[in-house]
Amino acid sequence: MGNETLTVTDNRTGKTYELPIEHGTIRATDLRQIKADADDFGLMSYDPAYMNTAECKSTITYIDGDKGILEYRGYPIEQLAEHSSYLEVAYLLIYGDLPNKERLDWWRNRISRHTFIHNNLVELIQAFRYDAHPMGILISCVSAMSTLFPEAKDVDDPAVREKQIWRIIGQVPTIAAYAYRNRIGRPFNQPDNSLSYTANLLYMMDYMNQRDYQVNPVLAKALDVLFILHADHEQNCSTATMRGVGSSRVDPYSSLSAATAALYGPLHGGANEAVLRMLQQIGNVKNVPDFIDRVKKGEGRLMGFGHRVYKNYDPRAKIIRKVAYEVFEATASNPLLEIAVELERIALQDEYFIARKLYPNVDFYSGLIYQALGFPIEYFPFLFAIPRAAGWLTQWLEMLDDPEQKIMRPRQVYLGAARRDYVPLEQR
Repeated sequence: MGNETLTVTDNRTGKTYELPIEHGTIRATDLRQIKADADDFGLMSYDPAYMNTAECKSTITYIDGDKGILEYRGYPIEQLAEHSSYLEVAYLLIYGDLPNKERLDWWRNRISRHTFIHNNLVELIQAFRYDAHPMGILISCVSAMSTLFPEAKDVDDPAVREKQIWRIIGQVPTIAAYAYRNRIGRPFNQPDNSLSYTANLLYMMDYMNQRDYQVNPVLAKALDVLFILHADHEQNCSTATMRGVGSSRVDPYSSLSAATAALYGPLHGGANEAVLRMLQQIGNVKNVPDFIDRVKKGEGRLMGFGHRVYKNYDPRAKIIRKVAYEVFEATASNPLLEIAVELERIALQDEYFIARKLYPNVDFYSGLIYQALGFPIEYFPFLFAIPRAAGWLTQWLEMLDDPEQKIMRPRQVYLGAARRDYVPLEQR
């Protein structure tokens, strides 16, 4: 079979097997041929949390965690963050290439024509309690959209799929703004499609009928950069959920609602909130050394450092650090930024963290920026979900068009009771 193979000897039987290697992987189903006897099911791989299992082939996002590389469709995230807009990046993800001016104008027009939400969604938002968590509102609203657009169930029709993409990317920011305005008891602002994607979101959340109101371009740009950085991140928990639920051929709204629910968890979309609370707990720059010592003793956790994938400085964190200073120059100074900078400085020089490859990740500064923009802490995961919708939808499209994909059905290792007979209730 050549050199691109793996030779395995089963010491139980003495048999040798040669497994093909493709793209640095072996197919898990090839292990099935390795059996102890004829009645044996065959070997399976055991991989809790999919730490070393590739469940798909993808052309969307490339990550090299050891080198700190993140690319969308081959483009370095640093170049996209500097030169592109979020909607341009969303187009890149969905269609595979950067658009020319004509296509970008067409794309912006498609999205802007779908920013207004159905009146039933408005009523649904208003039905929530004033203190309802915004992520719960988003999950419910996106799920409800599947009932408002029943044609979305035809997932094998490219034209139908495309229209749902326009609707989701266009309407999720409006849902976010309406949920916020409902929470604070203020009337809703209709979308202003003369504004950019992120400026429109800030307008819908902030506008109070001021005659001279203008969205601060620095803040809109900062939010746009954050949206680019959060647009996709390979096969993370919520993306795998999008693919897993979508593999049943359900409509994209149901899949995206499930992905949003996965993002809701504190270990995923709520991480930047944990960073902010940590900085508030430290309270002052002078308390940073003592906090670092307690972390090294196992008496606390350094939030915003380390990543499941990155074993180097998260490339998104470098970009966000720069954006944070730009935002604070345009808004009131935040003493938490000084704590964050000092925390980062000490940690990056401490052998304890260096040896463990604990570097700042994207969550370390993003919460500070969201806070400076005026967003309540509860809205941080929502601001993660808005841009990630483009990535989720791209992954969903790729999954649908992949002939190797089937409905997701992981295996298990059964360790329960052996077969036993039922005992009548009076005999137990």
